[in-house]
Amino acid sequence: MNMKRHIVGIVGARGYVGAELIRLLAGHPGFELAYVCSRELAGQRVADHVADYAGELRYGAPPHDELPTLGADAAVLALPNGKAAACVAAFDRASVDPVIIDLSADHRFDERWHYGLPELVREDAAPGRRIANPGCYATAMQFAIAPMRDALAGPVQCFGVSGYSGAGTAPSDKNDPGRLRDNLMPYALTGHVHEREVSQRLALAVEFMPHVAPHFRGLTITANMHLARAFDRDEVAARYRASYAAEPLVRVLDEAPWVSRIAGRHHAEVGGFTLSADGRRLVVVATLDNLLKGAATQALQNLNRAFGFDELLGIPTERAA
Repeated sequence: MNMKRHIVGIVGARGYVGAELIRLLAGHPGFELAYVCSRELAGQRVADHVADYAGELRYGAPPHDELPTLGADAAVLALPNGKAAACVAAFDRASVDPVIIDLSADHRFDERWHYGLPELVREDAAPGRRIANPGCYATAMQFAIAPMRDALAGPVQCFGVSGYSGAGTAPSDKNDPGRLRDNLMPYALTGHVHEREVSQRLALAVEFMPHVAPHFRGLTITANMHLARAFDRDEVAARYRASYAAEPLVRVLDEAPWVSRIAGRHHAEVGGFTLSADGRRLVVVATLDNLLKGAATQALQNLNRAFGFDELLGIPTERAA
């Protein structure tokens, strides 16, 4: 495909999401990966750490003030929460204005940054040059809740379970396979950042209870919604199908989706529509791969939009068997 190629750099590329993004960008016809930053891996070949990557690029560890001199058209910040501001400040001091995608939570509550959940904000505004990538759980919760937002009567409860890749690579109880074996580990049962994120984005109260399970990747949320009037199942299903009919990366199922079937896939699935006998309580299940549609795939959607490419360029969209 003959098109202008834009230069992209990744800051914080050591983690699982960084590896997924490296693979996606390496196969994209419109982007060229110019640098990947990791203090722990500085000097080592990217191909030695990222499966299916065949280039000669090596990890670097430039100080923040050198990032603007590297000439990238876009920088993706795949850093832990609380670490993105120093990178952004370096670009601002240098009066350099690349597209910046922040995968952390640092700018999701900043109105000056575009909130990059394309399926729900595409009609609101163009993405601009500062884009906050949504959280993985927050993406799944919004897909589960949004089609019913105008029919809710009270807070929504969301029970979530994710694979331990969501806890990152820094050692902790939440990504220790030994502690997780035969276990389900609850954490941050009130006030989780994704609870606040979804509550703000949907302008309603969401109560979120996350857990970590022994599997590596993929998450599932079960959303419990009280409704202002009675619905039947066909009406509910029709709402979801209409909401996502034009969205290849959100698939509506009749049955409840399984997290084991979403691992390695770039789309989200929503389904399992179950109503109480009086039709005024609805339970919906949503799944996605936390490393892909919950992070790297979504970042590539946002990069595509920012540079005027087809939103799905470089994103595999084949359906699971």
